[in-house]
Amino acid sequence: MANTKLIFCGTERSKTEEHELVCYFNNFNEIFIEIDCLDGGDIPAYICLDKSTAIKLAKTLRTHINFISEEV
Repeated sequence: MANTKLIFCGTERSKTEEHELVCYFNNFNEIFIEIDCLDGGDIPAYICLDKSTAIKLAKTLRTHINFISEEV
């Protein structure tokens, strides 16, 4: 498994530019997802997902992404 970490940032429109969603594979064979509000005030929230749950999350996200209308 590659040693990688994916970081996604919030949007200006939602005023979450200082928020990051960090995703990586942990030592327990799980997907680790952390949401960090980089303003220094909040403790990061996290969740660990097993493979079947991570697959369900990915499929659900794809479905809901398809509902987003294109901006003009």
